[in-house]
Amino acid sequence: MEENQDVNFDNRIPLEDLKNAADGIKQEIGKVIVGQQNFIELLIVALLADGHVLIEGVPGIAKTVTAKLFAKILKTDFSRIQFTPDLMPSDVLGTSVLNMKTSEFEFQQGPIFSNIVLIDEINRAPAKTQAALFETMEERQATIDGTTYKFKDPFMVLATQNPIEQEGTYALPEAQLDRFIFKIKVDYPSLEDEIKIIASHHERKGEKPEVKINAILDTEKLADYKQKTQAIVVEEKIIKYIAEIVSKTRNHPHLYLGGSPRASIAILNTAKAYAAINGRDFVIPEDVKKALNPVLNHRIILTPEREMEGMTTENVIEMIVQSVEVPR
Repeated sequence: MEENQDVNFDNRIPLEDLKNAADGIKQEIGKVIVGQQNFIELLIVALLADGHVLIEGVPGIAKTVTAKLFAKILKTDFSRIQFTPDLMPSDVLGTSVLNMKTSEFEFQQGPIFSNIVLIDEINRAPAKTQAALFETMEERQATIDGTTYKFKDPFMVLATQNPIEQEGTYALPEAQLDRFIFKIKVDYPSLEDEIKIIASHHERKGEKPEVKINAILDTEKLADYKQKTQAIVVEEKIIKYIAEIVSKTRNHPHLYLGGSPRASIAILNTAKAYAAINGRDFVIPEDVKKALNPVLNHRIILTPEREMEGMTTENVIEMIVQSVEVPR
């Protein structure tokens, strides 16, 4: 009986520092950003799970500001790229330039060679530029003029898109959406939060939001936390639970496209990160449930009939969760 208690309550992986760092990030960003706790938590989880994030929401709800503040909290390089219809792959990756002194071509790195890369309005650039970006996201490297350049760790892309304005945009194909671990939908704030936002802006008296934020996590600590997150214990019944949920998306009558094995792995990594930021060294079914919406909502597609009826991917995910037995 005592042996059993050790398994349940004695953490085999020391996670107190990691949990404190996650809480610290939330507090730092909370100095400027009112509400949006779920958004901030998902950014932390994606960072630990080593994934890229697509942020969707109307203009003016602090998507870009939150992403910039999140980058400032990490003692890493940060770059921002504004995607436009005339943006070329070389504007993102870099280009070879002739050095007049040596008469040789030298490669000048583009803004993608950074740690945290914020891409504003990712759906505004043409397919060719999007494709160049997604190669770097998946392979963590870029091949230019026959030479491969590896990216430094960490490498995380935070991309924003506006769901309302579709004119002059290039929708991301399913295969490219699949490269993002999450699609986070950011909504308007509540009335109470809106009042706090206005008051907070007034109190700052023109001071830039970044000034209030302190960097609290360096690359060495982050690499250690990622390693600890990967080592989180996942029982066989939890793995079976994830597989059953994703499998049901593939033959659900309301869905035209289901989740791939990449979606299953993303749910696993996300559940491990949720366990870690809660100071737990093992995954529970609630961690899996929390991971489902952000991981699946851009990977599954409703049938046209259900979409016309106003059903959402979240509704279908909830139906699937209700139909799969929770492991005990």
